Amino acid sequence: MIGADDQPANSAQVGQGSMRMNEPVSINISEKQMAPVDDDSMGPSSFQKRYTSFIQALRCDPTGSPDEMRTPTFTRELIGEFMGCFVLILYGCGMNGTATAFGASSGLFQVSVIWGFAVIMAIWTTGSVSGAHINPAVSLALALLRPEDFPFWKVLPYWIVQIAGCFVGAGAVYTILGSSIEAYELTNGLDRGMLGSESSASIFSMYYPNPGFRTGTANWDYSTVSTAGSLGCEILGTAMLMFTVLSLNDPRNQLRLPPAAAAFGVGMIIILNVALFGAINQAGYNPARDLGPRILAACAGWGEMAFPGPKAGWWVYTIGPMIGAPIGGAMHDFVLMRGL
Repeated sequence: MIGADDQPANSAQVGQGSMRMNEPVSINISEKQMAPVDDDSMGPSSFQKRYTSFIQALRCDPTGSPDEMRTPTFTRELIGEFMGCFVLILYGCGMNGTATAFGASSGLFQVSVIWGFAVIMAIWTTGSVSGAHINPAVSLALALLRPEDFPFWKVLPYWIVQIAGCFVGAGAVYTILGSSIEAYELTNGLDRGMLGSESSASIFSMYYPNPGFRTGTANWDYSTVSTAGSLGCEILGTAMLMFTVLSLNDPRNQLRLPPAAAAFGVGMIIILNVALFGAINQAGYNPARDLGPRILAACAGWGEMAFPGPKAGWWVYTIGPMIGAPIGGAMHDFVLMRGL
């Protein structure tokens, strides 16, 4: 039996136990623990967000409009010139190759139009970064006539990357069409590097008279166009090119041409120049356009047909434009628009 003395204690203990069992249980759960679980943390949308952030970081957080665009660094300008010259030669000399090897787009008008379009595309794609000179003669003329915009210390680096871009563009063309050019030479009995092989070398470098007309219906020979005559064509054609470039981009031009339209106008003067002078000396007007591909031709086996050429006249396509561009620019600045 339980004694009377034990009753109160036992009763109290039982009562306390009952009270503890009846008390509500309080559970502490933080809001973070209560947050719903993101079931898509490893799903497609999360991957897309991470990939987008990665690409934006690679692009260095680009701006969203022309007005917001940051000023390109000088290194970026050089990259722009290299790429513009690459585009020019890829499509220009590429078209020369298809015209020679396959007879495609072989008329002078077709050739002039495609070269004009190649110039337009080069300007449209790189102009906002480098100014799209894509021509050492243009760079020289701008340094002489627009020193506030294009200082002299930029000239030599621009020349280097312009020639390099044209060389690499010519390399791409040779990679694509090399076997077709060899087949053309075999079919026509041409010994690469020997007299007569300028017919295939003219895909890259330029000659006077134009080999296509020397061996074609015109029946010209090497004496038909003199070195002085070819030099004069290069000076005049480049002068007209530079005159047009400055005229179309002059802020005082009452036509108020947008930059894209001005680029199209530059392409038009190329079309006109090639249509006029192309049969005479292939119409260069750009030292890099000739030197870069000519170096490639020398490396690819044309040898003396590239340097110094059949009439030792390779320099005509370098010196002529360097003389002509400042003359054309000066005609615009000091004659046509002086004081206006």
